[in-house]
Parts: sequence; structure tokens; C-alpha cells
Amino acid sequence: MMSNKSFIGIIPARYASTRFPGKPLAILGDKPVIQHVYEQGKKALERIVVATDDERIYDAVRRFGGEVVMTRSDHKCGTDRCLEAYEKVAGGLEDIIINIQGDEPFIQPQQIEALKACFEHEETQIATLVHPFTDQNTLAELENPNSPKVVFSPSMKALMFSRSVIPYLRGVDKSEWLKCGSYYKHIGMYAYKADILKQITQLEQTPLEKAESLEQLRWLENGYTIRVGITHHSSIGIDTPEDLVKANELWKNNRNNIQL
Repeated sequence: MMSNKSFIGIIPARYASTRFPGKPLAILGDKPVIQHVYEQGKKALERIVVATDDERIYDAVRRFGGEVVMTRSDHKCGTDRCLEAYEKVAGGLEDIIINIQGDEPFIQPQQIEALKACFEHEETQIATLVHPFTDQNTLAELENPNSPKVVFSPSMKALMFSRSVIPYLRGVDKSEWLKCGSYYKHIGMYAYKADILKQITQLEQTPLEKAESLEQLRWLENGYTIRVGITHHSSIGIDTPEDLVKANELWKNNRNNIQL
């Protein structure tokens, strides 16, 4: 696919976390979470680099044979850490950087391929993924502010991201929204052209970003376009110790079916 483009995956991985310190090193099944993420990503990318600010994570990645680079500890977000890591290990050789969340051990290669496919369109600057809600979801899941929603144009360009339910179906009872409307959950994976990544890390916070606490709104407010790819694989992140318990149950019961 796209012989004139090359891709590098970068996994930002911090040890410090308010809700779950050290989660990249938490054991899922038989190996650390960060190793699951790395190995899943390698199914779709020739090169992946873990970007960390902690020697414990650095050493763990080296032990399982992964590529890892130390980055500064003062980055405010994973996007900034991705840029530092890219500049240290790639030297401008790769065209597209794929930012893989370090707490998504069940990431599927098809999701990465969907991001890569977005760059078949030369005008694509940034790409991300969405997952459709269905009428099997509950209203509580749709209204969950920790699950951002996105609306996009027929040309698959993101128009707005929000923690609120968008679109709002006027004149339709909330209980019918999932049956009557089309809703998409944002999956927090991004890919960027190298020059665009450098540009967006220089931007100041914007009003919409501050209001919603969603970094991608900064890019939209500054006129950048975000192409959307659709995935039908559910995203299962690990944010808390309770999430890890659930993930271990999933791994134990379904490890032959989730391609780990």
C-alpha cells in the first residue's frame, strides 16, 4: 500500500498516571500491557518505537526486544512526546507518524491499516478513527462524557468532536436517538504527516479545546483537516486498575479470538 509513503508507529508511555501509576508495566495475561500494544502494532507496521520518560518502562521494552527512546518528562500530552521521539529516531526519513495509545493492548492491525488508508488521499494532514454506535448500545454509553463523539462530512473530514451527544436530534425523544440517528465514538488513535505534527505541537490552546478538554479541537480551530477512518473493532483501553481486571478476564476468555 502506498509505496511512496512510509510509516512509523510511536507509542507514548508514561509511568506517572493519576488513576493508574505504572499501567504500561501492569501484567495482562502473561506480559506487560506495553508489550501487548507493541506486538499488536508490529502486525501492521515494520517499525514501532516506544517513547517514554521512565527508565523502568525503557528497560522493560528493551527486555522484550522492542525499540524505545527516552524523552523529556515535561511534555503536556502524547502528541508532543511523539514529535520528540520522531525527531530523535527518524531524522525526517518517515513521512507518516502513527500515534498508538500505550494503554490499548487490544488494538487490531486492521485499525492501523484503516489509518494508513486515509493517506491514500494526498490532501490528508491528520487522520483518526471512529467506531459507530448501534442500537445495541445504551443511552448511558452514548451520553458518557468520557467517550467523545464526532460528526464528519460526506468526504470523511471531521467537523466537530464533543463530549456531549452530537448530533442532537431535535424533536426526537432521547430513548430513540440510537435508533433514529447516526452516532460515532471517537477512537483516540491519530496519524500525522511529519511536517503537520511539527506544526500542531506549536499551537496555543484554543477556546473549544479548553471547553471540551479535547486536543484535536485545537487543530480544527486552527484550520487543519482531520480525515476519519471507520473501524468496527471496539476500543478497550486500560485507565484504572479495575479496567485491568476486566481486561484480564477478556484476555483469559477470548485470547484465541482477539488476535493477541
